[in-house]
Amino acid sequence: MVVNQDNKSFVTLPLCNRSSSLEDFYKLLFSIRTFELTLLEMFDKGLLSGTTHTCLGQETSAVGVMAALDLSKDIVFSNHRGHGHFLAYCGEIERLLLEVMGKSDGVCAGRGGSQHLHFRNFYSNGIQGSIVPVATGMAMAEKKKATKAVTVVFLGDGTLGEGVIYESMNIAALWNLPILFVIDNNGYAQSTPCKLQVAGSIPKRAEAFGIDCKEVNGIDVQEVCAAACGLVDTIREQCQPRCLIINSVRMGPHSKGDDTRSEEELEKVRKRDPLKKISTMIDQEIRNKIEDEVIAIVKNLAKF
Repeated sequence: MVVNQDNKSFVTLPLCNRSSSLEDFYKLLFSIRTFELTLLEMFDKGLLSGTTHTCLGQETSAVGVMAALDLSKDIVFSNHRGHGHFLAYCGEIERLLLEVMGKSDGVCAGRGGSQHLHFRNFYSNGIQGSIVPVATGMAMAEKKKATKAVTVVFLGDGTLGEGVIYESMNIAALWNLPILFVIDNNGYAQSTPCKLQVAGSIPKRAEAFGIDCKEVNGIDVQEVCAAACGLVDTIREQCQPRCLIINSVRMGPHSKGDDTRSEEELEKVRKRDPLKKISTMIDQEIRNKIEDEVIAIVKNLAKF
């Protein structure tokens, strides 16, 4: 529990860091998964309005990258699929739910909704690519102030058609800015397969500007965290941009019920569920205890 400036207490999640145990990672991953599924259930029942984009299948990207950061000063720019990023950044699960519901106790007083969140050094926006030049400018400001802060900006493979991304990468490399470009490659831009809208090599797009790029399997949260730690440390020490490509899966629809993929393809996606991988590495009794605790917390919040 935490207390805000109005002396109101809110339910929060425990965060992960570089030394977190596998059980801690699983608890945060499962909390994000349960939160996202709960949102979809609430939409189906007509309890929420507007829209939402869940990160089902991409939870490891949020948890692994955030665990590598110094959350006291590093800056995060999220995107339209950002609930997992937000929860892994600050754990404010109750205030996020209130925000999505348009309540005044939400993290942005109910005005930002699902896609436009701001909390401490966390920012998000629903317009594809628009956050990249802003994040690059923020990295330049931190360099000028000599704070040693690293800026992280999350993109999707569908955003790679936006020219402003390459303008930002060019400036980041030219001016040696402390920024990490994280590309969540889930294979789809809304309903368009990546192979139909992204030509050439994704890593080479960053490398063309002299930005070193690392590619990892998004099914393994420890692999994501280890890669992010190495890149963040390099950025902080050398003040140079880096790029991390996380090959993940999108288990849910683009937004609510708009999933045009065949059942055969969805079954292949489910087999790559990152939570299934980590769950097999944890004692079943401990795993059941974690899941029961998380489900009770999230369901009680939604009911309340």
